[in-house]
Formats: sequence, structure tokens, C-alpha cells
Amino acid sequence: MTRTCPTPHHEDDVVLIGHGAGGRLTAELLDTLVLPAFNRASGPLEDAALLPGYRELVISTDSFVVSPLFFPGGDIGSLAVHGTVNDLAMRGARPLALSVSLIVEEGLPLAELRSVLGSLGKAAQAVRVPVITGDTKVVGRGAADKLFINTTGIGQRHGSLHPSAALARPGDAVLLSGPIGLHGTTVLSTREGLGFEADIASDTRPLHRLVGALAPLGEHVHTLRDPTRGGLAAALGEIARDSSVAVEIDEHTLPVPEAVAAACDLLGLDPLIVANEGCLVAFIAPSAADDALAAMRSVPEGRDAVRIGDVLPDGPAGRVTLRTLVGARRVVDMPLGEQLPRIC
Repeated sequence: MTRTCPTPHHEDDVVLIGHGAGGRLTAELLDTLVLPAFNRASGPLEDAALLPGYRELVISTDSFVVSPLFFPGGDIGSLAVHGTVNDLAMRGARPLALSVSLIVEEGLPLAELRSVLGSLGKAAQAVRVPVITGDTKVVGRGAADKLFINTTGIGQRHGSLHPSAALARPGDAVLLSGPIGLHGTTVLSTREGLGFEADIASDTRPLHRLVGALAPLGEHVHTLRDPTRGGLAAALGEIARDSSVAVEIDEHTLPVPEAVAAACDLLGLDPLIVANEGCLVAFIAPSAADDALAAMRSVPEGRDAVRIGDVLPDGPAGRVTLRTLVGARRVVDMPLGEQLPRIC
């Protein structure tokens, strides 16, 4: 009798949904296929890149494919603005201009498109960043899922504030600006009709004012990252890897809302891997940790900021560990693929 394996033999021959999740599969795709195509060596990949020839200007681009288009706390339009503004902010930059490109599926009600664009415009106006160029394409029915949005942003860095995923140092304090897990659980609950969206809403919001509050600390701000795809686990894992440091966080300090914890318990999810759209993690020199925490709490976006851990003076480079509520320690792995697809 011939026996065959029930799993595919050549999963590496096709693109998987997990390749877009921001975890280990994404890293593999970038290192083996994307970066070599552009003659780029593997190394730290930032949320935004320095514009060649202009040291204080940064550029970031992102595509948004969230399903559903509308969810408690936001929609794909405001999310597109906030996501790109936040990527610029993670390099210490304030936004200067945006481009917006739309891929629209034939059959999308014009009322829905009008609502999304109205929300996008209001979000840009609130941030005071102009949309200066863009593009619109319409594809046939079934060729896209209602609406995809691509945004590109240009920003200018604040003075001596030059954070990087590769600059975390032993002794750094690890600060988190607010609750985790709200965006991913809200979108999933709305999509699947689970009912949790009655108690929670997405945290999508711009973070440039929060970063501006940290700007006076200058070089003491080593690293900033917003934990979107892959959640806090992916963000900390990337920083630990790119900075070659060991990071330890404390479970009892993690701000996980009760509704998020309940949803994750029911669905078998770890709040550490659930996406966020309105908080950031900061690695701050120990001498400036208290000042940074006070600065974050001085603006609405950071009023719930907490210290969640430290960069260890020694330990396995690239490793993130969690001190659990019972005093044990466990390794926080980078997520492999996508547990919550289409959330940003």
C-alpha cells in the first residue's frame, strides 16, 4: 500500500497567507526573495527609511486590506492614514505629506467608498498632513475584496531624535504606551460576528504627538516600534534580533483589557501576538526612563503608559522572555504566520 503525507510537500513553492503576517514567514520571504531582487542585504528593516541624500527626511509606504472595511473605532480609511503616520513617527519623524492609491472592486457601493474617503480625509486633516497625490484603479468583480488602499508618507525627523530597531542597548527600560490587543480582537469579532465588539473598539489613532513628547529626550530614545502585525511579540522579537540584545518583560505589568483577555481565552489566542494600531513600545536609556514615562503620560495617546520590562545586561542575543504571573519564565517566540488575517 502506498502511503502519502496529508500535508503539502512543497508549501515553499507558493505564497501563503502567513507570508504577510509580519512573523517568521514574512522574514523568510524578505530574506530569500524580496531583498535579493533589489540587491539589498538582509539586516534591520525599519518602519520607515531614510530618504537618500536627505538625512532628516524619511519615507514609508503601506497597503491596507482590512476586512471588514468598517469596525468599531475606525475603518480602512482612517486606518490607512494612522498606519503610515505612525510608521514615520517610529523613526522620530512628523508627517509632511501623504499619497493615497485606491484599488476598488467593481460593484462596491459608492456610498461605502464615499464614507471611507470622507473618513480618510478627516483623519488626514486631524493630523494636519496633506494628501498631495494618488491614483485610482478599478478591477473586476472577484479580483479584489471591495477596497484596498496604499499610502506613502514623507516625514521630517525631530532634531536629535533618531530611533532605530538596531539601537536598543543593555539596561534600557522597555515602555509601552497603552493597552494591547484591541485592534485585532475588534476586527476579528466584527468580521465573524462574535459579539466582543460590543465591549471593545479598535485603538487606531496617530502617534506622532506622542513621539513629539519624547523628542526633547533626543538620543536617550533608542528604539520606537508600533506593534501592528504580529503584535507585541513580533515587535519585541524584531528589536531583540536587530539590536542583538536579550529582552525580558513582566506579565503582571502588561495592560490587557478584560474584554481582550476574554476574547483571546475563547479563541485560543495570545494577546502578545494580536495586532495593535494605537500604541508603541519604546526602548529608553535607563537614566531617562522616568522622564520618558512622564512625557508619554502627558499626552492623551500615552496616558496609560507603563514600564513592562528591561533589556538584560547579558543573555542570549535576540531572545525575548516573559516573567509569568506565577514567577516562571517562558520564551516569547516570533509568531510563525497569520492567526488573524486581514486585520490591517
